[in-house]
Amino acid sequence: MRRGRLFVVAGPSGAGKGTLVAELLKRYPRARLSVSATTRDPRPGEREGVEYHFLDREEFLRRAGEGEFLEWAEVHGNLYGTPRRDVEEWLDRGYDVILEIDVQGARQVRERVPDAVTVFVEPPSLEALEERLRRRGTESEEEIRRRLRNAVRESGEKDGFRHVVVNDELQRAVEELCAIYESESSSTET
Repeated sequence: MRRGRLFVVAGPSGAGKGTLVAELLKRYPRARLSVSATTRDPRPGEREGVEYHFLDREEFLRRAGEGEFLEWAEVHGNLYGTPRRDVEEWLDRGYDVILEIDVQGARQVRERVPDAVTVFVEPPSLEALEERLRRRGTESEEEIRRRLRNAVRESGEKDGFRHVVVNDELQRAVEELCAIYESESSSTET
């Protein structure tokens, strides 16, 4: 049986990673989204085990100390991590696994899984990113400013990714991400 392929989709908060990945998942039944763990509070409508595994800081750090995360990082004051066991189970069953994570986590995955396919999702501009964050309406003014500062730093790491998708026009960006997925996924066919 074919072992699945690990895909990492990362970029600044508000760049549209989630929207692009959701469209990819609709098209490819062999792709699975890894559900990350986080210490941040759930946003309205988010459900445990669907969007995230919500943990308190102590539990998260205990699991991190026991090596339960493929990657983990503190981002915007909260901890985020990818449960290693979930990823390995899907890959062993032949599914491609998509990690929608931050740039720090992507850096760790590149070090630990060198053959992972990495995609950086970039907003068309800092102004467009700010507009998206404000339209989302889930962050305070201080949080928006922090995310914008982090976005500038994170964008400086895009050269470390195998692919870069500029999310300037949604349908075009979706098609580009799907083309990357098809090309990289089929390269592991036996």
